[in-house]
Amino acid sequence: MPATSTTTSPTGSTLTHLEGSLSGRRYDADRLWGPDPADGRPLLARYDLARAAETLKRETLARRTGMGLWRWRELLPVRDWASVRHLGEGSTPLLDAPGLGRELGLPRLLLKAESLNPTGSFKARGMAVAVARALELGAGSLVAPSAGNAGGALAAYGAAAGLPVTVVMPADAPSVNQREVVACGAELILVEGLISDCGRRAAEIAATTGAFDLSTLKEPYRVEGKKTMGFELAEQLEWELPEAVVYPTGGGTGLVGIWKAFGELETLGLIGSLRPRLYSVQAEACAPIVRAFERGERFAEAWEGASTSAAGLRVPSAVGDFLILDALRESGGSAVAVPETELAPMQRRAGSAGAGYVSLETAAALAGTRMLIESGRIESGERVVVFDTGAGYKSESC
Repeated sequence: MPATSTTTSPTGSTLTHLEGSLSGRRYDADRLWGPDPADGRPLLARYDLARAAETLKRETLARRTGMGLWRWRELLPVRDWASVRHLGEGSTPLLDAPGLGRELGLPRLLLKAESLNPTGSFKARGMAVAVARALELGAGSLVAPSAGNAGGALAAYGAAAGLPVTVVMPADAPSVNQREVVACGAELILVEGLISDCGRRAAEIAATTGAFDLSTLKEPYRVEGKKTMGFELAEQLEWELPEAVVYPTGGGTGLVGIWKAFGELETLGLIGSLRPRLYSVQAEACAPIVRAFERGERFAEAWEGASTSAAGLRVPSAVGDFLILDALRESGGSAVAVPETELAPMQRRAGSAGAGYVSLETAAALAGTRMLIESGRIESGERVVVFDTGAGYKSESC
């Protein structure tokens, strides 16, 4: 796969247009877009799935090696390889976790090891695709708010693309994430407050400098990179999805992407209609999705006084809230909030059980899995995939 090129080398993308996730309006995909002009909600990429099915087959996928998430090029938005900067993102392993599974009473527990992505978290997937598409569409510089890992990923891929990057982080974001941003040559701005405050500052920077804003679900393509987690999960399980998927949820792009991936795979005939139950896990002191789910609401009210040591979960308001909640309900899943006091102990428990040094966000997902088992929403004999979204060294402390 060409990493850089000065000649046209089509990827085979079947991207056709963008669609308002709530408005249903159609937009030209070949220009830079932020949120839906109609309502400020996310725009979603749509593809010619019939054309994609002509080349995106099980046997052709098996022959595509060394390409990471770009193996799924027909269902990704980048049209030419010249804009792609592949650092190794994607193709993360799906690992058995027998020791931890025994402790939790879940012998068929599997971990999707997103911590093995280039920048230590699943955020590399979204930024790899979003930065490539922004470069392709003529963006001259990039800006984004970040609680931590997204900023590091943006800095890394922006540097690879030769684009100036500004990252706006809470002042108390993990120091390792701050160092990562600076080491990759990006400008780091620290703000006293939460990710929502950083989002407002990033929007101001975009308005005054012309930088393209890559905020979560406020542009269409980070979710496209993250949906490849769903593609890989299906392929790794030989096209039979698990009974349940547990996902630590901040902005929720990963869950939205995974659900989108399953729909696209079914249309291509690669999987059937059966879906796993999706479970969103948040921290008790920042649980807007859990609260909205329990109240039966489609939109989540912003959480006041958000606080958790798991920086990626400290997101008081998600622009794609209704997409997350729709996916949870359509799948027959639910949402749970875990006490802050369980995060560090579960991180240590996972490590001592042989599951590796997971992030606090992953620890939250594992603690949530235990709660789901105890409440009977997950049964001990089921095959369950927990997404390990980041490496433990990206957390502030154990």
